[in-house]
Order: sequence, then C-alpha cells, then structure tokens
Amino acid sequence: MPVSRSRVPPALALARGGAALFAVLALTATLWHGIDERGTALAFGALITVGELARWSGAEEREPAPLAAAGALAYALLGENAGHAAHDGVPQIVAVVTAASLLGCVPHVAKGRGPTADHLARRVLTVGFAAVCAQPLYDGDTVGEWAGGGPGYAALVVALLVLTALWDAVLAAALAHARTRWPFGPLLRDELRGTLGIGPAVCATGAVIALAVAVAGLWALPVLSLPLLLTQLSFRRYAAVRTTYRQTIASLARATEIAGCTPAGHARRVAALSRAVGRELGLSGPDLTVLEYAALMHDIGQLSLLDPVPGGATAGLAPEDQRRIALLGGAVVRRTGVAAEVAVTVERQADPYREQPVGARIVRAVNAYEEKTREAGPGGPLEALEELRLGTARDYQPEVVESLARVLARDGLTSPLAG
Repeated sequence: MPVSRSRVPPALALARGGAALFAVLALTATLWHGIDERGTALAFGALITVGELARWSGAEEREPAPLAAAGALAYALLGENAGHAAHDGVPQIVAVVTAASLLGCVPHVAKGRGPTADHLARRVLTVGFAAVCAQPLYDGDTVGEWAGGGPGYAALVVALLVLTALWDAVLAAALAHARTRWPFGPLLRDELRGTLGIGPAVCATGAVIALAVAVAGLWALPVLSLPLLLTQLSFRRYAAVRTTYRQTIASLARATEIAGCTPAGHARRVAALSRAVGRELGLSGPDLTVLEYAALMHDIGQLSLLDPVPGGATAGLAPEDQRRIALLGGAVVRRTGVAAEVAVTVERQADPYREQPVGARIVRAVNAYEEKTREAGPGGPLEALEELRLGTARDYQPEVVESLARVLARDGLTSPLAG
C-alpha cells in the first residue's frame, strides 16, 4: 500500500515536540522570573533577528542564516560582559534565541519561503545544548579553577564550540534520517563535511563575539558581525552560481527531448530516482552531485546518431550499440566543461557492472527501469524490477536493483519482490 506522506515519523515528531516543549518552558520561566541583563538580551536578540532577516532561501547550504547562528552560539557561551559576570541563564538564553528567531522568520514565512520546523527545532536544541554545557561552568569560580583567565578561557570557549558543532551535526543527521529514512552514517558524514564550508566562519565568529563581549562589552557585536555578514553575501553569490550551473546542465539534458530522441521528462525522472538510490546506497554529497549530473546527461549521446532509437529506449539495444551511444555521450559531456567524473559515468554506463564505477551502475539500472516501466503498462514497475533481477548476472548490480526496489517501495510506487 502507498505510504502516507502526511504522517510524521515518530523520531521526527519527538525531536520537534522536545524542542517546542523546551522553548515553551524557557519562555515561561523567563516571563515568570523576569529578564536579567536586559541590555545584553536585547542586543543579542537584535543580532539574531537581523541574521534571520538576512537569511537566503532556496540555497542548499546547511546554514542559510549564519549570522543568526553565530549570534545564538555566542549568547549561549557568554560568561562575562565587559569584565562583569553575566547572569542570563539557560532559560533566558533559549527564550531570547527562540523569540528572536521567530521574529526574524516572519517576513520569510509571509512570502512562503520561511525556514522549516526542523530548522527551528535544530536551532533551539543546539543552542540549548551549548547553554546547558557552558552556563553552569560560569557559576561560582568553576571557570577560574579549570581554565584560569586569558588563553585558558579562550580554549574553554573553543572546546565548547567544537562539542556543540558535533552535537549539531549528529542532530541534523538524525533529523534527516527520521525524515527521509536514508542511512544515518552517510548523512552524518555529509553533515560533518558540511561544517567545513561556512561552519568554521560561524563557529569562529561565535567564539570571537563571546570573548570580545567579555572584554569590551556589547560594542563588539556590530564590529565583529560585519565580517560574517560579508562572508554570507559571498556564499550567497556562490550558491547562485552553483544553481545557474545546475540549470545549465539541466538545459543541456533537455536537448535530447527537444530533438525528439527521448520522451519528455525522462532525464529528470532518471536523475531524481538515481539520486534517491545513491542515497540509499550511502553515497556522499559530492558523489550524489556527480551522479545527478550524469543521470541528467546519460542520453546525450543519442544526439550524435544518424538514425534515432525508437522511443529513446537504449536498454533493449545490443551491447555494442549501447556502448557506442555511451562513448558518444561521454565525448559530448567532456566538451561541455562538466567535471570529468560526470563524463566517465556517462561513457561507462553500458559496461558490465563489475567493470563500472558505482555511479554508472546506478544510472544504467535506473534508466532501464524507467524505460521498461514505460513500455510495460499498468504492471510496469513490478515487471521492470523482475527483468532487472533477471539481468543481475551481467548487466545490473544486485545491490543497486534491491536499493531501487526499496526506494520505490518507500515512495509507495511498488512493493519490492522477493529476491
């Protein structure tokens, strides 16, 4: 039976509910006891709000609001303000971050492109974790006993930031796993790799803000926030360039449809399903990008044929003809300036699977499934999977076929057959 897409997985519901409960309790405690250090709370709240207002939507970056993230981390790790001990406390920190984040999200939500519930839950749980780890150390003279002043205090802040970054990566991977049911290991690896992007800038700015405010006071906030804001603008331009690059590849892939070589939407469907199978097999982010580009352009070799293949269905051709079309496609891809790995995947897609890179194995199996499903009528999905299983001796890797079956079953398109 088809899987209901409206049903929220229990683990995801638990994370969202836990974050909401944590935020409500923090807001309630703050309102009940009043706000301490109102100037500090207002300054950091304004910084987080501005950071959320400056977020960009539609980008694939893991942190679209780095200024808000850095401000929230700095507030959670704040121990002193201009040489005087800060007494904001965990409930107030979580309450201020939650309120400021929600306030900054209002314009984006009004435009229909606001942050998801998972993003807000992750922000609350990450800031709460940092505050719970850091704030008790500032009570009494714990910091002085453990780290002393100067370099020792700075090292403590950096250590807490590293611990928080690891927690955030694990939390993000767990949320993605609960939402998509993709393997947790590759998701965690991607999150950890993603911290090497703008993550260091966020963590460094958070640490520097916390240390600078401890010495110079709140005047350090606007001065130290400017570099990260400029970095955010640079990442925004990079994301726009990357989006344009992908759109260019998608346009090249549509050339086979415009020329009548392949059915409309074939390349797009093969690319989406190939990426899902790659996720199921545990491929990392860069490998998934190469796989997606290769899947989009896998039929481009048909443009070099004098006589078009009927219906663009290459899976039923003789092995020699499949290999010739694949080599022609690889040659075309190399002339476009796309990464060499994409060209290799395209030109190796017709080889015996034991000789193929994993991306070529996936593209070949998914392309064959899509073509056979289209030809077989109402019973196409099950018949296509059965044909692919019968071809696992030479043409299709068994692990790829079974991963494809699991993806289709999870999406409610068919049920995997017994292997």
